[in-house]
Amino acid sequence: MPKVVTVRMDEKGRLTLPRSIREALHAKPGDVFYLQPEADGVRIVKGENPFDALAEHAIREYKAGKTRDLRDIARSWGIDLESPDEQS
Repeated sequence: MPKVVTVRMDEKGRLTLPRSIREALHAKPGDVFYLQPEADGVRIVKGENPFDALAEHAIREYKAGKTRDLRDIARSWGIDLESPDEQS
């Protein structure tokens, strides 16, 4: 990705991210970006959907064989998941 890119603001205050930057960030229409004012400019950061991030993490953990059954986790925490009818 290029270090410095020059863009111009249009009459409506819009900036267009060059294709090379959009591709490097895997940016697509509808993505959210956060603008953080700084002393000498603005920092632009691509937002990440937390659900997508969690899903990607879960898939990586599953593929690596690092997942555990929810019943095992509950049991290790002392939580009984059996219904009252099943406990007799």
